Amino acid sequence: MSELQRVLYVEDEPDIQAVAKLALEVVGGLTVQVCSNGDEALSSAPGFAADLLLLDVMMPGMDGPTTLGKLRQLAAYADTPAVFMTAKVQPSEVAHLKSLGALEVIAKPFDPMSLATTLKQLYASTQA
Repeated sequence: MSELQRVLYVEDEPDIQAVAKLALEVVGGLTVQVCSNGDEALSSAPGFAADLLLLDVMMPGMDGPTTLGKLRQLAAYADTPAVFMTAKVQPSEVAHLKSLGALEVIAKPFDPMSLATTLKQLYASTQA
């Protein structure tokens, strides 16, 4: 069973980007490719080989669900596990995001100290 090592993280808010990158790299020991928008994610994804996609839902231009749909069109990312992060976590919205293929929806604000562990557990659940 492989362990989570590489995360493609798409988030437009610099402060949140910085906290999550620190949480995943320093606390979690993961390799993180941070993208500020969907277009950036689509251009950097092919060269990064992510084990997991971590996507903000609300972003200017291409939102998280649209970004995920476009990443899914790339052969390398057709089956890559995806997790959304959003402040909107009403059950209907969570159900909608999961219907798009998300493993889980993490609420913002998230706990930086447990973010990497949460992602590793979610990833492990797909490897069983």
